[in-house]
Amino acid sequence: MTYPLFANRVAVLATMHRKETVIAPILERELGIQLQVPPNLNTDQFGTFTRDRDRSGDQRSTARLKAESALELTGERLAIASEGSFGSHPGLPMIACNCELVVLVDSLHTLEIVGRVISTKTNYSHTTVRSVEEAQIFAQRIGFPEHGLVMMPHSSTKNPDEIVKGIVCEAQLLTVVTDALRRSPTLHLETDMRALYNPTRMNTIAQATLNLVSAIQSTCPNCTYPGFELVDRQPGLPCALCHFPTALTRVAIYHCQHCGFRQEHLFPDGIEVADPAQCAYCNP
Repeated sequence: MTYPLFANRVAVLATMHRKETVIAPILERELGIQLQVPPNLNTDQFGTFTRDRDRSGDQRSTARLKAESALELTGERLAIASEGSFGSHPGLPMIACNCELVVLVDSLHTLEIVGRVISTKTNYSHTTVRSVEEAQIFAQRIGFPEHGLVMMPHSSTKNPDEIVKGIVCEAQLLTVVTDALRRSPTLHLETDMRALYNPTRMNTIAQATLNLVSAIQSTCPNCTYPGFELVDRQPGLPCALCHFPTALTRVAIYHCQHCGFRQEHLFPDGIEVADPAQCAYCNP
């Protein structure tokens, strides 16, 4: 299957962490895009998970910067980039989640289209250890050695010389931890969330890529351009019991970045009334 606007075009993927292994097959199969990875693009300049370099902007603007840098470096007109974030789930604060974003930037047609996924399937975790045995227990819990580890003296360090990344074998783990514990009674261990060392995250990137395909295939009713994007969700779904407006979505608003057309979708979640348990009046 191909998509007319992108079929047989070359896109550059802004990555140094092997994301092409999951992104390229999907975009080639679904859109007809041929993906290439520029060899000299350092995406760590836009921020790292190990905090030795802070991300300067939000998730979407950082992904856009990566894509634009790939275009500038290669002279191509189509680029793909992704950016991930980790933390508490927005709706379930006690649960960790991975939010992945994949962006397509097309300078030929002046388009920016985004796919997103929020997943609770993540091994995002960290701990303080005082012994090799504690390090091994943590490593086993996060899926080591298939999933990598990062070690540093303490969680607040930003000195790259103190951070050991990409720990992916038992011998390396034992050596690094033993050596570090000679200098300090405790050390900080965390999951390596870079895609090439974290297959769980790589699966979420694949899901976000599929969501990007869906976003591209959502075309504007007015001009038929791809990327007819959800830009706002307005609350007000009435309570089934008292009909008082609730915080649940009543209207979703879509916008076309090409022609500016806007359209409201009533009851986008397929329900026309809210459960009284979600009503601030019935269930204060």
